[in-house]
Amino acid sequence: MGTDGYLSPLSERYASKEMQYIFSQDKKFTTWRRLWIALAETEMELGLKNEDGSPRITQDMIDELKLHQDDINYDVARAREKEVRHDVMSHVYAYGQQCPNAAGIIHLGATSCYVGDNTDIIIMRDGLRLVRKKLLNVIDALAKFAEEYKDLPTLAFTHFQPAQPTTVGKRATLWINEFMMDLEDVDYVLSTLKLLGSKGTTGTQASFKELFNDDDEIIDRIDPLIAEKMGFDACVPVSGQTYSRKVDTRVVNVLAGIAASAHKMSNDIRLLQHLKEVEEPFEKKQIGSSAMAYKRNPMRSERIASLSRYVMIDALNPAITSATQWFERTLDDSANKRLSIAEGFLATDGILDLCINVTNGLVVYDKVIEKRLMSELPFMATENIIMDGVKAGGNRQEYHEKIRQLSMEAGNTVKKEGRDNDLLERIAADDFFGLDLAELQTYMKPENYVGRAPYQVDVYLKEVVHPLLENNKSDLGLAAEINV
Repeated sequence: MGTDGYLSPLSERYASKEMQYIFSQDKKFTTWRRLWIALAETEMELGLKNEDGSPRITQDMIDELKLHQDDINYDVARAREKEVRHDVMSHVYAYGQQCPNAAGIIHLGATSCYVGDNTDIIIMRDGLRLVRKKLLNVIDALAKFAEEYKDLPTLAFTHFQPAQPTTVGKRATLWINEFMMDLEDVDYVLSTLKLLGSKGTTGTQASFKELFNDDDEIIDRIDPLIAEKMGFDACVPVSGQTYSRKVDTRVVNVLAGIAASAHKMSNDIRLLQHLKEVEEPFEKKQIGSSAMAYKRNPMRSERIASLSRYVMIDALNPAITSATQWFERTLDDSANKRLSIAEGFLATDGILDLCINVTNGLVVYDKVIEKRLMSELPFMATENIIMDGVKAGGNRQEYHEKIRQLSMEAGNTVKKEGRDNDLLERIAADDFFGLDLAELQTYMKPENYVGRAPYQVDVYLKEVVHPLLENNKSDLGLAAEINV
């Protein structure tokens, strides 16, 4: 089915329905109305009066506002905005059309940022909560994978060159650890999020001095009451017209950190799939290439990397916006925020869904892993051969030089002639070592070269990961749906 307008790939292909709702028009404008109700209730509770001493706001007005909190008359708001070119005043007008008795007290004493900025904070909080839930599920899937493969030796790489062996499970803990750091950052930012409150046009609350006759004790209670009604601990202590755009920088930096962790993991998986050691899930009817029918491309890991780069770069937007705000506010943040914050969250959501899908379906080819490890193990075994020779009274420098020469010869055999590694045969044939091939084969036990890797996995999961997962078990068990 065709379309005559642009559709964002984030909503069409990548982001979940849950995250899309958080950044939807319905979420935004129903939150505006909740904020207007909270403000009106607060003003009523604090005894706001008319000049004749009668209550300015009544419970009937509040009830009327609550009755129409969710049934937004968008047609009225859109028509009004075409006339006045102001989205907040258009929705104040539309709300008033549904609530004629309360129309005069909607938005009383507030400026546009009261609904706009407070809603942005609420949306980012809800977005971070969904991100947190999905991050936990990635960690959970990787923890199960690490547990299952904690003892399986594999060739480790430094500089993508063969290095001392590790285990498949230990490698997975490296991915987990970075996601755990991201989770700490999410929790920190969530713990510091505060509402703007109702600060007025330049942050001075001047309008409330008028409404409450300069009564500072009453005015001091406005923000705490609004925060409580909206589910927050507090409002920011000081501000201009807006909350500091540095908050947006903090939030999107956390998303960028998650993207970086996902990108690193996805790159490792792509390299492992090239080596045919570990593969991401590949569905029965999935096509890897339009030309090469045999191909099994790591397309989900590639998509993780692709979206992750977008989020990492997106973090520049709020940083620059924060740095270029003038005095108490400018409006050059608005258009940028509408894009950068929403798209940062939608893309991160898509990344995490892909991570959940991939980590729950990783396929390990232990025979390929063993074959590659065994082809390199003779080189790793030389250190033990040297140490045993020294223990028997040999000269370490002489052993090292002999091993170095034979290793270079064996390496050339592999690289130049394409034959198997014959280092052990060369050592057995050299009278200097006094070892036959059978004795040398005793060195070829991969589990002897992985150090404390299995133990490290056990301790890390037991002491760090499992307690976290147990404390958040109600958020686990999430199945991610991949659209394409």
